[in-house]
Amino acid sequence: MSEEKIQVLKPLFRVEECLAEIRDCLESSWTGMGYKTTVFEQKWCEYTNLPHAHFLNSATAGLDLGVRILKEKYNWNDGDEIITSAFTFVSTNHAILYHNLKPVFADIDDSLNLSPEDVEKKITSKTKAILFVGLAGNTKNLCAVRSICEKNGLKFILDASHMAGSKVDNIHVGSNCDISIFSFQAVKNLPTADSGMICFQEVELDKKVRELSWLGITKDTFSRSSQGTYKWDYDVNSLGMKYHGNSIIASLGIVALKYLEEDNIYRRKLASLYESHLDKRFQVIKHEPGSARHLFQIVVDKREDYISMLASMSVYTGVHYKKNTAYKVYESANLSKTDFYSDRVLSLPLHMNITEVQVKEVCNILNSSKL
Repeated sequence: MSEEKIQVLKPLFRVEECLAEIRDCLESSWTGMGYKTTVFEQKWCEYTNLPHAHFLNSATAGLDLGVRILKEKYNWNDGDEIITSAFTFVSTNHAILYHNLKPVFADIDDSLNLSPEDVEKKITSKTKAILFVGLAGNTKNLCAVRSICEKNGLKFILDASHMAGSKVDNIHVGSNCDISIFSFQAVKNLPTADSGMICFQEVELDKKVRELSWLGITKDTFSRSSQGTYKWDYDVNSLGMKYHGNSIIASLGIVALKYLEEDNIYRRKLASLYESHLDKRFQVIKHEPGSARHLFQIVVDKREDYISMLASMSVYTGVHYKKNTAYKVYESANLSKTDFYSDRVLSLPLHMNITEVQVKEVCNILNSSKL
């Protein structure tokens, strides 16, 4: 793909604003937990209208803590089941295995999200929750699966790693979930170096996740007695992890959040260009109107040939994702749609540093291909 000689107006990071936020941390000598992490949590709640948000060092940490907290609160037993998708990054389902629970894989449909019909077939007496992955930001089937949870008394966990800015009926995703977990990893719609946010509906569970993300510490005080002596003390009530975020990374998130709506509009525009310029012979993964459009995916036979051909033209693609059931750590499952798409889905370039002209170039290359 030729280099376009125009200024790119949509940088991934707003460098000067990010540096100004980081400078605040350095000048105040406060780079760790607190300060900017608190500001970012507040701003995320304001943006999403979710009641609680806790900033972590990754979405993977959020998935781990979320499953753990639900298991402990509701006394789930080892071997109890969570219905989930095999068409996702391994973080999603590792979080289930971490806590000796069983991932039960339901199939997907043409949106690449869980099929509500297959989810219902997989419910057993051991089912405790459904873990829904909003792949590429797509909200398709989210409400239908939530209704299944309500009907069957199951917990609803949303892996919203791709869903920063995704909305249903103009309401940000997460409000109808027991837990929603967002990723702010380096290439996400709201990019930092690596971090995430976990959002509970219940204040009790928000307090618990803050404790567990800081090694189980419930009290950390430095005080002066009436006699003038000083005392420092802390207490540890549970076996927690060091999963909390820090103010340097939160600084990047604070800036990125200011531009999330604008950036997602641009992503949707690029996705629309792809859809209007690609030949009809290419199946496009369709999204609901409120999607954050983290990815633009097409379906092709001979995927490796397309990857090589496009790379030879300096067009670099991705594969999101290989089915988890292909890995030894997971049990195999009969999932026809998952199997089909796992071998054929290809992600085309969709990011803030690609221009509309370049999207049309990619389409021209694909349309003229003989594969």
